[in-house]
Amino acid sequence: MATAVIHGLSHVDLPVRDLDRALAIYERVLGFTTRARGAEHVDLDAGTVTLRLVLAPEAERQVTLRVQAGTVEAAFDALLRAGCTAVHAAERSPERECLASLRDPDGHTLLVWRPLTEDEYEVVPALPKELQWTEDAEHLLQSLLKSVPALFRGLARRKVVRVAEELAGSRRVVTREEVIRGLILASPRITRGRNRKPLVEHGIDTGRYQADWDAD
Repeated sequence: MATAVIHGLSHVDLPVRDLDRALAIYERVLGFTTRARGAEHVDLDAGTVTLRLVLAPEAERQVTLRVQAGTVEAAFDALLRAGCTAVHAAERSPERECLASLRDPDGHTLLVWRPLTEDEYEVVPALPKELQWTEDAEHLLQSLLKSVPALFRGLARRKVVRVAEELAGSRRVVTREEVIRGLILASPRITRGRNRKPLVEHGIDTGRYQADWDAD
């Protein structure tokens, strides 16, 4: 049986009663750029898909669009000024997102969101460990990770845990020593020196680990 060849999602149609009013929201506030315009439609480049505003007497079918923003609160306020109606202001969701909801003049729902950073979580993520860890080793790593920018902290957590558990070897128990060495060795040599400051701030003599600083 032949399989249809699909090249991907090309357009999302959004029926609107007034093209200029819709452009005030989707082009001037959200920043989508006009790609093409016809007598009864405008194609907007939304980054990952083309949003087609289609002129219609009534928007008989409502669409929900999720729009990622750097600052949800600022986008929410700008959309209100452009004629949207608030459903709920920015709040934290169980999915660890900052999320606000509005409706445009045609009844379409706009969900404006951004992912929360780890600094905004209500709980500290658990270490992805497979071996046994001493309590002070786990506490040390969680404390050291606070010096890593939130955007990169998840990756750093996984890498340091993996290296520390490799260093533990047959003993199958991770101690403070493996955490310190793991933090050093998990970074490329060219950027490894950035880890000295947080280690020193935790009272650790970084000179004891010169071989790790120099390792390839």
